[in-house]
Amino acid sequence: MSDAIGLALINLTTPAVLFFALGIFAGVARSDLSIPQAVAKGLALYLMLAIGFKGGAAVAEVGLSYTLLLAALAGVLLSFSLPVVAFALLRAFTKVDRATAAASAAHYGSISVVTFVAGSEFLTLTGLVWSGHMVAVLAIMETPAILTGLWLAGRASKGPDPEARPELIREVLLNGSVVLLIGAFLIGWASGPSGMARLDLFVNGLFQGFLCLFLLDMGLVAARRLNGARKLGWSGAAFGIVMPLIGAFAALPLAWLIGMTPGDAAALMILSGSASYIAVPAAMRIALPEADPSVYLTLSLAITFPFNLTIGIPLYAGVASAVLGG
Repeated sequence: MSDAIGLALINLTTPAVLFFALGIFAGVARSDLSIPQAVAKGLALYLMLAIGFKGGAAVAEVGLSYTLLLAALAGVLLSFSLPVVAFALLRAFTKVDRATAAASAAHYGSISVVTFVAGSEFLTLTGLVWSGHMVAVLAIMETPAILTGLWLAGRASKGPDPEARPELIREVLLNGSVVLLIGAFLIGWASGPSGMARLDLFVNGLFQGFLCLFLLDMGLVAARRLNGARKLGWSGAAFGIVMPLIGAFAALPLAWLIGMTPGDAAALMILSGSASYIAVPAAMRIALPEADPSVYLTLSLAITFPFNLTIGIPLYAGVASAVLGG
């Protein structure tokens, strides 16, 4: 426990987290500070490109392995199953309707790229080595939860409008974040160490600065979403903290079972404990237009994301290190 507390203190004083806190403060104080939408989108694209490319280059250096296959299978299992748990909790302890509960649950089986980016930087800072192939696991985990969410919504209804299905399939499979992550991963894999040498300044040297700017914007956005917490009530707000813990600690025994290193186990816990606020909202807007976006965006972005960024990431890293002997 002391290790986790120590890691939490380290995390809370990193520039990225402090810039996120600055964004929260500015938003709550109603400052006119803002990041232009085009700039924010550009920062998000950069982060996905950088993390994907670095992961591909790392895999090229060490080669594909049986470990990658097992990690991918564990990720798929978690992505498919966690929304079922989230849906059951939301229906039992909150007053949200079925469609909104299903849409919200899908967010908690999918992943947050930015949470993973912040988490991977934290692992590197604290000396927990993680494998580049975890970026591939990240990309794989983004979609299965959407399918589970749609199945949960469709059990008591007709589900998504048949006319919207082609657009939904396109959104799920060709979502910009998925395309860029996988594409950058494959480019990094193909170009290998020589490609990394050419882009080292871009994907490594500038990374921390761009991450700070992006998290400043995320703090501003999260502050604007805090008003939606009133609709959720105390039980809904508690779900936004409890569910990432359930997801993360569901990943730990799987990581132990397949023999993951402490760093990779921590990365899998970070992925499983995160909640999407980019890919899944886009898909749910098409598939379940009757679901209330103020609920699922408040949960994922205004509650779970700050929790993971400040407390969750160091907790998962500390537990993975303690249990798996890092």
